[in-house]
Amino acid sequence: MALTAAAVVSARLAPKLDEAELIRAVQQGDQFAFEALVRAYDQSVLGLAMNLLRSPEDARDAYQEAFLRVYKNIHSFRFDCSFYTWLYRIVTNICLDHLRKRKIRKEEPAMVETAEGPLDRMYSVEEDRAAGDPERSLWNRQLNTRICAALEQLTPRERMVFELRHYQGMRLRTIGEILDTTEEAAKNCLFRATQKMRAGLGDFI
Repeated sequence: MALTAAAVVSARLAPKLDEAELIRAVQQGDQFAFEALVRAYDQSVLGLAMNLLRSPEDARDAYQEAFLRVYKNIHSFRFDCSFYTWLYRIVTNICLDHLRKRKIRKEEPAMVETAEGPLDRMYSVEEDRAAGDPERSLWNRQLNTRICAALEQLTPRERMVFELRHYQGMRLRTIGEILDTTEEAAKNCLFRATQKMRAGLGDFI
């Protein structure tokens, strides 16, 4: 039996809503159920997009496009894989498209010039922190800049695998499922990406 709108609303306070039941409610057009599904994954999706794209603007665009695709295609979800895998496949495909377009356009470097001097785009979106060790703060900025530059040297697919493994902590098998490839192929891709990252970071590691 599908969830009613009232049931979904009341379930907001429940520790865990049965996901399969929630998805079936969305497939039957329950808007409240879709909103509950978005709330369950919105931070994960936005965080994944931010890590993969390293751009708050692109991450927000990817986030919105991902849930729009979910809304349009949820009826095709057949429960033959986890919803998590299905959703992340959508997000990573969108992010791959963004990364490939960047490669073509060579746009948006990690550092941009402002009136106050160079600004790290990713560092600028982090939450303001209490004043700490200035030297450590400078070193962190420099390291982040080098990481961003090294990531730009990876192919979009290498970057995707590297970020999913090291920033999202996913297993290679899961990465393979998300990217619709084998675990071995994901492992080989990760190896190539890691070698390039080590070369790019040089004396920072």
